[in-house]
Amino acid sequence: MRRMLPQALLLVVISGAATPCFSQTNPNLQTYFKDYIGLSEDQIAAVRGGQAVAKTLHSRKPEEMFVFGAVYVNATPDSYLKFSRDFERLRKLPAYLALSEISSPPQLSDLEGFTFERGDIKDLKSCKPGDCQIQMPAGSIDELHHSVDFGAPDGEEQVDRLLQRTVLEHVVAYQQHGNQVLGPYNDKREPTQVPEQFKYMLSYSRALPKYLPDFYTYLLTYPDGKPANVESTFYWAKVKFGLKPTLRVVHVLTMRGRNVIEPAYVIAEKQLYSSHYFETALDLTFCIAEEGNPRQPGFYLVMAMGSEQAGLTGFKGSIVRKVAVDRSAASLQKSLTAIKTALENNH
Repeated sequence: MRRMLPQALLLVVISGAATPCFSQTNPNLQTYFKDYIGLSEDQIAAVRGGQAVAKTLHSRKPEEMFVFGAVYVNATPDSYLKFSRDFERLRKLPAYLALSEISSPPQLSDLEGFTFERGDIKDLKSCKPGDCQIQMPAGSIDELHHSVDFGAPDGEEQVDRLLQRTVLEHVVAYQQHGNQVLGPYNDKREPTQVPEQFKYMLSYSRALPKYLPDFYTYLLTYPDGKPANVESTFYWAKVKFGLKPTLRVVHVLTMRGRNVIEPAYVIAEKQLYSSHYFETALDLTFCIAEEGNPRQPGFYLVMAMGSEQAGLTGFKGSIVRKVAVDRSAASLQKSLTAIKTALENNH
């Protein structure tokens, strides 16, 4: 959210080069942009000149969306890290209806404001496994109907209290056991197996930071195998996206580069839950310092959008998909431009 703008579910696409070193004069940068991302010479020149460039990438199936973006920023990578963690600033953006960091250890009070829209609660009354307007596991759907009295004066509050308790339990279980607790969603006829989807998304060959094997492995094995230079935080957000406000819970993993070969920072935002649209989402941001010096001004901010979404198949879905992809690329380009301006002007 870019930190998280609702349309900035960023999945960085780094090539499989063994030890890339990026600078304005290094030919590896041009090879990366040209051969792996497919940027034109004009687009590469635009990125180096400080213009934000975004484009869609090939997807293996209709449900997937990958959008790449990059811009050169005349500021330090540290300034971006501070900028991305400024929740007070993020709350003021029109994309957010609510946003809050989750404390360590998580507390129920952290989820105050994490509530369904009234229209969602109305839909939940008729929700059943295989036929629900909200993304939920079958167990949560059953508990909803067994523990909530929709006809009571406080029926809506009962729903929200159950939602907050369930999310708290979900986050705590994830912190203890990792990806295996992420799914499935049983809101549609065919269940969505979230852990398998997440692993499949990481298998996208052009989307893997292969020269950072410890970080890549940790995304799959969390909480086991934590690298010493990686830290974790969690947050939730209610964002404006599509036709409905969407609740999301996100795990943020930040890796600090250990040498001039590695990026100054790699920030992964891994979706743990979304009430609508996003079945799986992984956001990565790479801050690649100029000449490998993370303390001096000048770095490449490399981002993309990566997600699996419902409703993008079939004739109607193909139309929706094209609109969604085009808007996502345009939004990412605008986001990169705004971030560059803010960092260079010390805002």
